[in-house]
Amino acid sequence: MQAIIQDHYGAPDLLQLRDIARPAVGDGEVRVRVRAAALHAGDCFGVRGTPFLMRMETGLWKPKYGVPGYDFAGYVEAVGKSVTRVRAGDEVFGACEGSCAEYTVTAEDKLAAKPSGLSFQQAAAIPTSGLAALHALRDVAKVQAGQQVMINGASGGVGTYAVQIAKSMGAEVTGVCGTDNVDMVRSLGADHVFDYRNHDFAAGGRQFDLIFDNIENRSLADCRRALKPTGMLILNSGTGAKGIKLLVRIIKPLLLSPMVRHTLRRYLSVPNHDDLVVLTEMTKAGTLTPVIDRIYPLAETPDAIRYLEQGHAKGKVVIDVGS
Repeated sequence: MQAIIQDHYGAPDLLQLRDIARPAVGDGEVRVRVRAAALHAGDCFGVRGTPFLMRMETGLWKPKYGVPGYDFAGYVEAVGKSVTRVRAGDEVFGACEGSCAEYTVTAEDKLAAKPSGLSFQQAAAIPTSGLAALHALRDVAKVQAGQQVMINGASGGVGTYAVQIAKSMGAEVTGVCGTDNVDMVRSLGADHVFDYRNHDFAAGGRQFDLIFDNIENRSLADCRRALKPTGMLILNSGTGAKGIKLLVRIIKPLLLSPMVRHTLRRYLSVPNHDDLVVLTEMTKAGTLTPVIDRIYPLAETPDAIRYLEQGHAKGKVVIDVGS
């Protein structure tokens, strides 16, 4: 099969299109013929091997697997003997390690039936980012109808889903994004949209029950000024700093939270079948629509990574793996 491979950490230029063996299928696993894959910030970190903490998962000195991509949509090609939910030929979408390839393998619990009304490209754009938004808003924040919710980075991969999910939960949603994306974020259902170039949310006087920060380009003090006295701040990036400063940025909110009235949280989003079904039902109901900025062919995955690293993607960047 053809796949995008990296032998060493570094610039996207090191990625190469090569022929490798199809991955083997374990007892509880499913092998999928990938039709489309999607990228997110974690792929940029994984390719470069920075921040160094990422390597605890991806491989300390070199990539363990070397194929980027965590999200996919395609056909079931083979199943392990204990798999019961799907069979060969089924259209599915989900999360894995190494989706920028013609075939990938994942656990049965990390995929679900592809939403029937979506293309493979649209379905591939959902799993990691859609679940990150769902888990933050439903499980961590437990958003209630009528609450005032601000999404920082509302035009990005996670942000576009967060706006829609928060709105579906009955929140009054404010999105923060750049000038070029104001109309798009408003079209997703945001009640208010701040253009960060001419509106400082930390100095505007408005306060929110929840701030979901996907950018982390402001200080903790700035964000807390925009929270109601008992509001919650959920942080979902850690970018904007390096080395020791990055470690401080990650840990500081967790240490501070018990000592202040605000709730300051980081969280871990783990893909699972049941929540992929929840997102599927939302697409069927018309309350969730994937936003795709650009689609690249498999051979141009390095260009897709470079574009994503610029930080200006509107929604998701998708890789078309072919039929």
